[in-house]
Amino acid sequence: MEHRVTIADRGPADRPLTVVGGLDHSRPSILIVDDSLTVRMDLQQTFESAGFATTVCVTLAAARETLRESSFSLVVLDVQLPDGDGIDLLREIKSGRVSPVPVLLLSTEAEVQNRIGGLHSGADDYVGKPYDRAYIVSRARELAGAGQRVSRPAAPRVLLIDDSATFREEFKSVLEAAGYEVVTAETGEEDLHAASMFRPDTIIVGGVLGEGGGAVLRRLKQDAMLRGTPCLLLTASTGCGEELRAPEVGADAYLGKETNVDVILARIAALLRSGHDKPGVDASVSSLLGAKRVLAVDDSLTFLHAVSAELRGEGYDVVQASSGKLALELLEVQAVDCILLDVQMPELSGTEVCRIIKSRAALRDIPLLMVTSAEAPEAVVEAMNAGADDHVSKFGDFSVLKARVRAQLRRRQFEDEYRRIREELLAKEVETAQARAAQEIAEARGAMVEELEEKNRELDAFAHSVSHDLRAPLRTVRGFTQALLDDFGGQLPEGAQEHCLRVQRAAERMGHLIDALLELSRSSQRDLKREPVDLSKIALSVLAELARSDPERQVECLVEDGLAASADEALVQVVFTNLLANAWKFTGKTTRPKIAVGAVQEADRLVYFVRDNGAGFDTLRAKRLFQPFERLHSMGDFPGAGIGLATVRRIVERHRGTIWAESVVGQGATFFFTLNAATSPTIDEVV
Repeated sequence: MEHRVTIADRGPADRPLTVVGGLDHSRPSILIVDDSLTVRMDLQQTFESAGFATTVCVTLAAARETLRESSFSLVVLDVQLPDGDGIDLLREIKSGRVSPVPVLLLSTEAEVQNRIGGLHSGADDYVGKPYDRAYIVSRARELAGAGQRVSRPAAPRVLLIDDSATFREEFKSVLEAAGYEVVTAETGEEDLHAASMFRPDTIIVGGVLGEGGGAVLRRLKQDAMLRGTPCLLLTASTGCGEELRAPEVGADAYLGKETNVDVILARIAALLRSGHDKPGVDASVSSLLGAKRVLAVDDSLTFLHAVSAELRGEGYDVVQASSGKLALELLEVQAVDCILLDVQMPELSGTEVCRIIKSRAALRDIPLLMVTSAEAPEAVVEAMNAGADDHVSKFGDFSVLKARVRAQLRRRQFEDEYRRIREELLAKEVETAQARAAQEIAEARGAMVEELEEKNRELDAFAHSVSHDLRAPLRTVRGFTQALLDDFGGQLPEGAQEHCLRVQRAAERMGHLIDALLELSRSSQRDLKREPVDLSKIALSVLAELARSDPERQVECLVEDGLAASADEALVQVVFTNLLANAWKFTGKTTRPKIAVGAVQEADRLVYFVRDNGAGFDTLRAKRLFQPFERLHSMGDFPGAGIGLATVRRIVERHRGTIWAESVVGQGATFFFTLNAATSPTIDEVV
């Protein structure tokens, strides 16, 4: 799609101008705010070639208006603008006063306070001028989330990088004959930048590792979208040393250029398979592969610029600080992977800064190299005693300094990788232990439920046997007591007849208790036979029987029509008999007694209820109601065996249902129950 750029005049000649690009909503969009025409044009061209849609503004006023009118994936914001400080706009964005969007600050590297203030104010990242184009595109992709918008072609893409034009063309023909889509590039910055836009499936880098191949790979790994791309280092040099160094710079495989072509093609195919097996790069792994950020601290601007240029040439992102104080302030807001620290600096020496850094838990693991200008052993000893990880001479060969930096980053990478693997193993061990414990608990719970069911069956059988065996002697007690009253009532001493009557009443209560125990036993032992049951009809018949047995009472009864369930009819009859008999009994002292039977829909289940306006009870003691022989009222007020609700609970649970009660003392009670729950009762419910 063609991208049109226009100059929009917002008013009189003294009003600021804004350069507005027509937004292409199919691409991630970037708002560039910078007053330098050179920077604006360079950034716009760089981002456009990388697949972004761009809008550019010169002033804060224009940027604010543009943000109100359009939405963006990222804002690239200069700090020093003609009508104000870019950090003010940053604060507005992060406070929500304008559209929320990631912000990448862009300013002169020498202005360290701008970096510190910007990161403190919520900037997502900071890039110093002069900037590396590939790096700024990489950070933009990460912050804007543009990687998900890239479509993949049918043929695998190969990026071939080598300074030899002859080798590039010959090997390109081989790869294209094998079915690959190929783009070639030299190792220069411009070619690498253009090639990275190709979004390859695999990368082949030719050349000698020590003469630039490593730097090329490190620069490519600055791009977040290339960090997980498999790389083959194809070099003319030989020796195991080169092969051992290859993984340090991000190479996944190493072959000599003299290797048989079929072997090289086979290795490329294997790399592509490994890349396809990984749908995304884990964040912890990505951090090991990505561009490393080095903090260089020195009061000599000449040395600072020189070492920064050398390190940037190796593919590192460099942050500069001209004093130890600024370095410590930067470390509060800026994460770095390595620190180069000059020993001799005014105010706060490098040795003192080193001690401070190594005393802080968040910073002590960052590799730190002391840069010494003196070769005296005491300077080296002092630096190492302060906690430095290594030292290097300021006036030595830069190749030595770069080698020491690589060595420290490699050490840190190995430590991070070891830590990551250890944490993964520990997490798997914990997961395995938790799964094993859960399995053991489940097995133990299952065993308990078997055992509990067996104990319940044994208790039911025992209760049935005892109840049955008690009937015969109880009949004898009642019979002979009645005969004593009939035959010798008039001849018994004073008070003896009353004693006999008490024996009769106790025997009668004993008979009711035995009947209740037998009913409880039968509710557990008989087979459950589900069939369609008219619950409304059962409730009405039970209430009618209660009314016939107590004709002097006037109770208002309401039964909802159409209540039905799939249940065992005989057992459900017992449920309603007990619940309605309780409602009838506990409304005995109520002026206008009312009993209601109905149902309510709760989520995916139907809940039945029996409600009364009788004596009620304390809800905190409700669980006791469903235990055998538990009572919440005295026998004198409301007589009973204390078995009925335990029987109801057992019947409901056999139907895979639950029962509970709600009540207020003096205001009645409601008993709720279900008959078709989806899950079995828990152990607590079984107990």
